Amino acid sequence: MSELIDNTRKRRDLLKHMILQLHSGAAAEAIKLQLKRLLGEVPYGDVVVVEQELISEGLPSSEVLKLCDIHSEALKGNISQSGIKDAPAGHPVHTFLQENAALGQAVQSMTGIFNEIEGMEEDSDAKEKMMQIHGLFNQLSDVEKHYLRKENLLFPYLEKQGITGPPTVMWGKHDETRELLKSAYEVFLSLDKITAGEAKALAEFVLKPAVKAIDEMIYKEEKILLPMCMDTLSEAEWYHIYQQTPEIGYCLYVPEIDWKPESLAAEEIEPEKSGRIMLPSGSFALTELAALFNTLPVDITFVDKDDTVRFFSNSAERIFHRSKAVLGRKVQMCHPPSSVHIVEKILCDFKSGAQDRAAFWIELRGRFIHIEYFAVRDEQGIYIGTLEVSQDLTEKRKLTGEQRLLKYESKIEGKNNGNN
Repeated sequence: MSELIDNTRKRRDLLKHMILQLHSGAAAEAIKLQLKRLLGEVPYGDVVVVEQELISEGLPSSEVLKLCDIHSEALKGNISQSGIKDAPAGHPVHTFLQENAALGQAVQSMTGIFNEIEGMEEDSDAKEKMMQIHGLFNQLSDVEKHYLRKENLLFPYLEKQGITGPPTVMWGKHDETRELLKSAYEVFLSLDKITAGEAKALAEFVLKPAVKAIDEMIYKEEKILLPMCMDTLSEAEWYHIYQQTPEIGYCLYVPEIDWKPESLAAEEIEPEKSGRIMLPSGSFALTELAALFNTLPVDITFVDKDDTVRFFSNSAERIFHRSKAVLGRKVQMCHPPSSVHIVEKILCDFKSGAQDRAAFWIELRGRFIHIEYFAVRDEQGIYIGTLEVSQDLTEKRKLTGEQRLLKYESKIEGKNNGNN
């Protein structure tokens, strides 16, 4: 009969009919047999279109969400991957796939431990096995960054193309997985003692559902979502996603190769404006960056390659007074004549590459103060400035032994706000 169903519309209508049969209560296994008999392999694009049409025609997305696992199971093994585009190393899709491979390894390892627990005597001690599972769940929790990148970087571009149904359903599955992971972590809060019998019950009703949810999402991504995205998004859109990816972070895998589409004109690959200061290893809002510098337990001053003071942090307990009048001045003018020759020597040695750091320590008003200068160089090793870091080490010099338990220092009230 598959020869008779030779056009896309008929095939999609049949697929839609079968999903609606699932909605009315038909067994997934029976639908799967029908799929094999009538359709052979279903193109991944058909799955996306049909899901979108069902929502557009009035089937609530909440109902599609309930059916998602059922019709995914029915379609498993019947989704055609022919014609799928390959993603080069560094491309966001390649990164998603590598992350899935790492998640899959954690799932496989955890499944092996579950099987080992199943073979244990009911009263035997399973704490060690559960601790191993706990460690693997710590790895799986990294999936949050994987999901956040889909939700905040990938889905908006699909929605611009009018593809709203699948992202909505998949986001719902993310939230379900988050709840399952949260429940799993509550199990690990009370693991002083646990028998194999207790571990088996927890695995069956709490842990395995979370693992299964992550494993099934890997299948949905690789068989449906990512191939569709490769067909739908432009190189410029992919590059914008690539540029914003470090802001959210990676999941169990960090790409080692930079990716940039060669076919795009310079104006097409300008980063999208996010209102954040983008750095190679992350990003800041301006308020966050200012607060971070003012929170550091050190004083920082930066002098550029022309010996001009460009920045100083303004923490509540600054060691050496600084005012904004110092900004734009030559650093030599900020020191007494008796010590200018030392400043000149440090700058000269930093610029020539003869030295990279210089340290001093002094007693000041009964406090032990450590002052260190660092040569700041770019990726090519070219000198671009000097960083001065000063720190009061009086209390740290008194430390002995260890402090492994949480103990807060008394909060000091009435600190100044660091403004001049």
